[in-house]
Amino acid sequence: MSSQPLKVIFLWHMHQPDYRDAEARLAMMPWVRLHGVKDYLDMVTILDDFPNVRQNFNLVPSLLDQLQGYVDGSLSDQALDLSLKKADSLTVEERVILLSSFFHAHWDNMVKPYPRYWELLKLRGFHPALSSLYEVQRYFSQQDFLDLQVWYNLVWIDPSFRKSHELLASLISRDRNFTEADKQALIEIQQQILGKIIPAYRSRQESGRIELSTSPYYHPILPLLYDTNLATISQPHDPLPNLRFSHPEDVAIQINKAVERHELYFGSRPAGMWPSEGSVCQEIIPYFQQAGIKWIATDEGILANSIGRDAERNQSELVKDPASWYRSYRVEEGSCGVDVIFRDHLLSDLIGFVYSRWNEQQAADDFMRRLMEIKQAMGNHVEDRAVAIILDGENAWEHYPEDGAPFLRELYGRLNDSPEIEATTISDYLSGRKEPAPLIKRIFPGSWINRNFRIWIGHQEDNLAWEYLGQARRALVLFEQQYSEQKNSDIQLKENINKAWEHIYIAEGSDWCWWYGDDHSSENDAEFDELFRQHLMTVYRCLGEKVPEYLHKPIIQADKTLHPKTEIYTFINPKIDGDVSSYYEWQAAAFYDIAQLGGAMHRSEYLVKGVFYGFNLENFFLRVDVERKFLIEDGYNLAINIVDGRQEKVDCETCYLYDAKRLIMIYDNFDNQKQARIEEGLQNGEEMRFAIDSIFELEIPFRSIRLEADDDLNFSITIKQYGHEVQRIPASGYLHLTVPSQEFEERMWYV
Repeated sequence: MSSQPLKVIFLWHMHQPDYRDAEARLAMMPWVRLHGVKDYLDMVTILDDFPNVRQNFNLVPSLLDQLQGYVDGSLSDQALDLSLKKADSLTVEERVILLSSFFHAHWDNMVKPYPRYWELLKLRGFHPALSSLYEVQRYFSQQDFLDLQVWYNLVWIDPSFRKSHELLASLISRDRNFTEADKQALIEIQQQILGKIIPAYRSRQESGRIELSTSPYYHPILPLLYDTNLATISQPHDPLPNLRFSHPEDVAIQINKAVERHELYFGSRPAGMWPSEGSVCQEIIPYFQQAGIKWIATDEGILANSIGRDAERNQSELVKDPASWYRSYRVEEGSCGVDVIFRDHLLSDLIGFVYSRWNEQQAADDFMRRLMEIKQAMGNHVEDRAVAIILDGENAWEHYPEDGAPFLRELYGRLNDSPEIEATTISDYLSGRKEPAPLIKRIFPGSWINRNFRIWIGHQEDNLAWEYLGQARRALVLFEQQYSEQKNSDIQLKENINKAWEHIYIAEGSDWCWWYGDDHSSENDAEFDELFRQHLMTVYRCLGEKVPEYLHKPIIQADKTLHPKTEIYTFINPKIDGDVSSYYEWQAAAFYDIAQLGGAMHRSEYLVKGVFYGFNLENFFLRVDVERKFLIEDGYNLAINIVDGRQEKVDCETCYLYDAKRLIMIYDNFDNQKQARIEEGLQNGEEMRFAIDSIFELEIPFRSIRLEADDDLNFSITIKQYGHEVQRIPASGYLHLTVPSQEFEERMWYV
C-alpha cells in the first residue's frame, strides 16, 4: 500500500427551490429560512475545529438570493408572518394553518425530545384530516398557540446554537408558558444567524479552508434546456413532450448568471460547478468553459455509461483498474473542455441515508474503514486519485441526532488526524495531478439519479409542464420580436420583457418537475404546482396578454396511473406465507420502488419500502415490504384500494398487522349493492389468502372482485394507525395492471 495519503473530496450541495411568490415576493414555504438557521452556518463553522479537513461547498445562486432577502428584509414567508403575529389576534383560519404546518419537523429528533412540543402534537393528533383541525383548534388555548409558535421556530435552530446561546438554552429549559417578548427575541436570533451565513463562507474561502462552487442560476436540468430530445438516449421508451424544448441560449444564460452572482457574493468567480442534479451531456461542455468553469461533477453511473463499464463496481475491478473510478477525467467538445469529478455513489448514500441510524462512532469507523479498503485496493497507484463524496448538505441532518454534529465531529476528527487520508478541495486536487487526465470521448447524457432524466421528463405531468413552459417562452419571443424597436425607447415595456424572461428562467428550474410525475411527493405538491403555473401566468401578464385557461388548472392529476420500476413479464405463483420463500417467486412481478420516492433527497423514511405485484390466470398477487418494527407495533393495519375500469371500488383491509387474523373486503360500487366480510380468508368457497411475517403477502382471485380478462385493475395501498392514514402508495393516483387472458404468456414470451 502506498505511503501517500489518499485524497478524499467532500462536496456539500446547498440548494432549496426558489419559493418566492411570482408577484408578492413572499416565500410560499419557509424552508430557506429554517434550513438557514439549522444547517448552512454550522456546516462551515464546524470546520474551524478541524484545521486539516478542507471541504467543498456548492451554493446555488437562487438560494443565496433568498437568504439575502431574509437578511435585508425584502423577503418573508407565511410561517414567519404567522410566527410574529400575536397569539391573541390569530384568526380561526390562521390557527388551523399553525396546527397544520407548525409540526413540520422530524418528530423523533425535533419534537419528541421536548415535552411541551410533544404534548402539543398529541393534543393536535398525529395524522388529523385538515377539515378536523377547525374543531381541534377550539381545544387550544392562547398560551398553547404561543408555545407552538415558539417551539416550531426554536427546534429548527441548530442544536449547537441552542446550547451556546443563553436565551435559547433558557427557552428549552423553561419548556412552556412563553411570552410574546420571548418569541420576538427568538426571531431576532434567527435573523442574526441568517446574516452570518454568506460572510462565513466568504471568509473561509478567502483563508483557503474551503472551496466554493456554484450551480446554474435557478437549478435547471441543463441537457433538457439544450434539447428535451436528449432524454431519448437514456429513456428510449418514454414519451416526450409534444412541443420540443430546445434552447441552448438558455443554458448559457443560466450558467453565466450563476457565475456573475457568485462573484458578487464571494468576491471571486467559481472554478467549479455542480450541474443541477449532476445532469450532464456532451453538447453543453462548451458553455462551461466559456463561463470560466474549469471543473464539473456528476455521478459514477455516468462514468460507467461513458466508458462502457458495469455501473456496479466491485473490489476486483478496483484492483485491476482503479483509475476507472477514482480520478478525474477530461471531456472535450471542439476546442472546449472541462475536468469532471465522479462521485462515489455508495459512500455518498451512506452519509445521506444510512448512518443516521447508527451510533456516530460506529458510523465514522465504518466510513474510514471503507476509505482504507479503497486505498489498499489501489496498491501503489494512489497518486492522482481521489474519492469524491457529493451529497445534499442540508436535508439529511434532521434524521441524525443533534442535527448530525456528533457524526460529523467523529468523522472530521478521524480525517483531521489520519496520515492515510487527506481531505482536500477539488481545485487543489486537480492542480496537484502529475499526469494528464484521461479523455472521455463522449460523456453519457443523464443525471446522478439512475443515469437518466426520468425524474423531470417522460411522465404525463412532467411533459405537460415542459409544453406549458415552451408555449410561454414562444409567446415571449414573438412579443419581443414584435416590439424589438419600441422596447429601446419604452422603459416600462423593456422592464416588462426583462421581468417576463426572469420568470421563464425560474420556471426552467428542476424543482417543479421534481414533484410532478410519479417519482416524488410531499405535503406541498399543490403549492409547488401553483407556484410553477404562477410564474408562467406572470409571463403572459407582463406581455399584456390573456393568461391561457389551462394555466388555471392544476397539472398534478389526482388519479394518474403510475409506472413500476420493473414490469410484469410472465405469470407468478408465490407461496403466500409472509416470507420470501424463494428468490424466484416474485422475480417476474412488477416492482414499485418506494425508496425512489420521497422528498428533496430522493430517499425518505417509509413504513413501506417496496411493492411487488403480479398475477396468474386466476389470481392477483401482492407483496408489500413493510418495516419490521411496524409489523409488531400496536395499531397499524394495511388497506388495498382497488378501482376497476368502471370506477367500482373494492377496499380490502387487514386487522391490525401485529395480530392479523382476518381480511376484510368491502365492495362499494355506485349502487352500493354488496358488502362482504372474509373471516379467516374463506367465504362461499372463494379462497382469499394473506400472510404477514417478514413481509405482507396477499392473493385475491379475480372472480372475487368480479374482474375478467382484459379488465383494468387500478390499486393503491394505505398504511393506517388506529384508523389514521400514515402512508399511501403511491402518494396519489394508482398502480395499474390488466387482467391477463389465456394468450398473455405467449405475447410476453421472449428469448
